[in-house]
Amino acid sequence: MNQEELVLAAEFPTPDRAQWQELIAGVLRKSGKLPDSVPGEVSDLIATKTYDDILVHPLYTSGDSSYAPGMPGLAPFVRGGRPEGNVATGWDVRQRHAHPDPAVARKAILADLEHGVTSLWLVVGDAGLPLSSLADVLDEVYLDLAPVMLDAGADFLAASDALLKIHSDKAIPASEVGGNLGADPLGLRARTGAAQDLAGAVSLAVRVAGEYPKLRTIVVDALPYHQAGGSDAQELGISIATGVAYLRALTDAGLSVEQAAGQLDFRYAASADQFLTIAKFRAARRLWARVTEVSGCVAAQRQHAVTSPVMMTRRDPWVNMLRTTLACFGAGVGGADAVTVLPFDAAIGLPDDFARRIARNTHAVLLEESRVAGVIDPAGGSWYVEQLTEDLASAAWAFFQEIERAGGVEAASGLIEERLAQTWERRSRNLAKRKDPLTGVSEFPNLTEKPVVRQPAPAVPAGGLPSVRLAEAYEELRDLSDAQPVRPKVFLATLGPVASHTARATFAANLFQAGGIETPNAGATSSAPEVAEAFKASGARIACICGTDKVYAERIQDVCKALAEAGAEKVLVAGRGDYPGVDGYVHIGVDVLAVLRETLRTLGAGA
Repeated sequence: MNQEELVLAAEFPTPDRAQWQELIAGVLRKSGKLPDSVPGEVSDLIATKTYDDILVHPLYTSGDSSYAPGMPGLAPFVRGGRPEGNVATGWDVRQRHAHPDPAVARKAILADLEHGVTSLWLVVGDAGLPLSSLADVLDEVYLDLAPVMLDAGADFLAASDALLKIHSDKAIPASEVGGNLGADPLGLRARTGAAQDLAGAVSLAVRVAGEYPKLRTIVVDALPYHQAGGSDAQELGISIATGVAYLRALTDAGLSVEQAAGQLDFRYAASADQFLTIAKFRAARRLWARVTEVSGCVAAQRQHAVTSPVMMTRRDPWVNMLRTTLACFGAGVGGADAVTVLPFDAAIGLPDDFARRIARNTHAVLLEESRVAGVIDPAGGSWYVEQLTEDLASAAWAFFQEIERAGGVEAASGLIEERLAQTWERRSRNLAKRKDPLTGVSEFPNLTEKPVVRQPAPAVPAGGLPSVRLAEAYEELRDLSDAQPVRPKVFLATLGPVASHTARATFAANLFQAGGIETPNAGATSSAPEVAEAFKASGARIACICGTDKVYAERIQDVCKALAEAGAEKVLVAGRGDYPGVDGYVHIGVDVLAVLRETLRTLGAGA
């Protein structure tokens, strides 16, 4: 056969969905997980749900999404806000700086700009740089090439005046001043719980719109809602409601809808769930396009992505490099205009030179080596991504409408706080059961790791919505264990050959080590006396028996008795069952945090 005549898969029968469903049924039947009746498709049994109750199917086909996402630079902007995308230049590499020492901040800023950073996110005031030092810190920065996004909290007016004066002193024409002055009184109210100066932000925006055509004034910051434990759709819905509130205030002050929309940037979190992150930024543009369309103009949303502070861990922080790489990838593929990669030590304190270098080099690898920005919207056309974008946009729009019916984002603050708390409670349950695993924290913790020490970061505005991290409950228990004169121990009473007890012993070791508890084990044992002798030698006070169900049926009573006689205060079992002499069970689905707290209390650590 000539190469030109070869048709790939031509000799194979065409598979259909029913055949695939039957194959899934066969797998589930063998594992005993196929119920007698299935209301929908069998594949729904292995589908998962997001925190917005979006059903994520195991397979998508051309029949799953009928929505046409359009083209880049054209409404609804799902595929990108600009027709050229980020192909020529890559996304804007934006680094955050909040060091309170002007000399240190100045040195770090120049190092970043010399090694790939293209814009600056400067925290000014009590939470960062002293406002009086702004001119000195930016003295050697070419602001026409590296624009600044301010983050000055309630002091945005004074900080804005200072930054604009610096531009003037550098003889930069008003027509060339870029960046964003960072006013966000509604977001600051969410963080602090206190009323803020919306009128001041509006008057500043009116002034800027008339004098500085490339400069923006307001940031619609969705991070407070993300950091309160909110879902992706909640983050999007609240941000759109906030954007609408600003549009109303700006147009009431005399700006056109187009001018008002041109004063806004939107800041979103990018998480390690790369597909949800991709869909989030695509959905956000679609949502904002709809708002501006019904308001009288069609405008693309300007987006600033920040790798999620919520996902960052203090324990085994090196894993954060992997998390932020995935998040940066998702934001870039999703079409964000600017991306900030938080340094891997951001949850610990002020980042050092190495951490900032890794953060900016994350962009370099993705842009220069992987060429992620070389194609506009590379995930576009994926049946999964298109449907996820559609589902996420629909869920966010529904929440946005609910906020509007409640009177808008300010009037609906109670509703918003309640919904965010409900999502965090749901997420916390999954974290406690390790359904949402945290590598290096709840999974595969390293008890011998040396702590990473950093200078504490200045306190950020607080008093409103809570600010949470996924790992914090586990890290509190690790801290408690570390503070004990002798590290707490749970002895793993491994029964039988290594191959037979490895699975449950590994599960139990990960579980207890997640709370900072050491897990010496008996190795390959053959008798109850051997297990008891190994328990005595370990110095532990609690034992956890690990083996197979068959071994349990044959030996568990003798082993429990031997351990009790050897001084075990509690005997646990890895697995499920109802065995005499057993004080508790650890298994998949157990509340790990509850087990750890009870174990530490028994050992006198007081959790």
